[in-house]
Amino acid sequence: MVPPPNVLAAPCQPSQAARKNVVTGLLLAFFGAIAFSGKAIIVKLAYRHGVDAVTLIMYRMLFALPIFAVMAWWASRGKPPLSQRDWLGVVGLGVTGYYLASHLDFAGLAYISASLERLILYLNPTLVMMLGWMLYGRRIRWGQALGMAISYCGVVLVFGHEAQLQGADAAWGALLVFLSAVSYSVYLVYSGEMVRRIGALRLVGLATMVACLCCLLQFALLRPLSAAQVAPEVIWLSVLNATLCTAAPGLMVMMAIERIGAGMTAQTGMVGPLSTILMGVWILGEPFTLWVAAGTALVIAGIFVFTRLSPQPTH
Repeated sequence: MVPPPNVLAAPCQPSQAARKNVVTGLLLAFFGAIAFSGKAIIVKLAYRHGVDAVTLIMYRMLFALPIFAVMAWWASRGKPPLSQRDWLGVVGLGVTGYYLASHLDFAGLAYISASLERLILYLNPTLVMMLGWMLYGRRIRWGQALGMAISYCGVVLVFGHEAQLQGADAAWGALLVFLSAVSYSVYLVYSGEMVRRIGALRLVGLATMVACLCCLLQFALLRPLSAAQVAPEVIWLSVLNATLCTAAPGLMVMMAIERIGAGMTAQTGMVGPLSTILMGVWILGEPFTLWVAAGTALVIAGIFVFTRLSPQPTH
């Protein structure tokens, strides 16, 4: 006796749905990482039109503000209002994780290549671990230390080559971007409790709104109104930065984590530095040398070792 067709098909359906979910998650993580990495390229293109970091980040946050306001509203529907303690946490995380980190990153990009900027920011997991060790006494495993050593050797290699070409400017730019990575790491370390309490989407929306308002206030205090008159290309590049390289990849990465988990999403995100380098060579005309290739390989290999040998969270 032959079973009905639906009986034969039933066992395959969950497997097909699971595979489709994994493929979708990988694609979201892949394109999210590429979109994130495009931010440095857009900033470098905008600098060619004579705009400064304060004005450029103001326009980026101006166009991003409505997007994150809608995100915060959507995530807050049906939820209890935030307590005073929660609001203080949102403001603190918005200032450190988005305002300060973004401003330092934009300022640093005026002095170093997009490739070096992306490699420095890619050290973020190691900085989170170091802060956990300094603040909470969390143990550093030998595999993590090995991954850190490999990654930092890669950054030093690329930085040393760039410093030969640009001198002190490269050191100043690298320091600003490194401080940006430290600032965002502080956000990641302290956001864990608040994410559990109010939700990731709500926290990102509200904290980014705080950062947007800080950037607008910074422009109002430091620049005359006439400084807002910039080339039309800067406006369009800022719109792209706010949508394609800020809001969209944030949502894509969040959706990827829901489907394939944070670990696989992070490993897929290793395409980020590679895509930045390729876009830098293709769009900006940045040189691709043996030093850049070797340094990038070391950074990616180090972060891979670091994430593979880090303890996995238990649920």
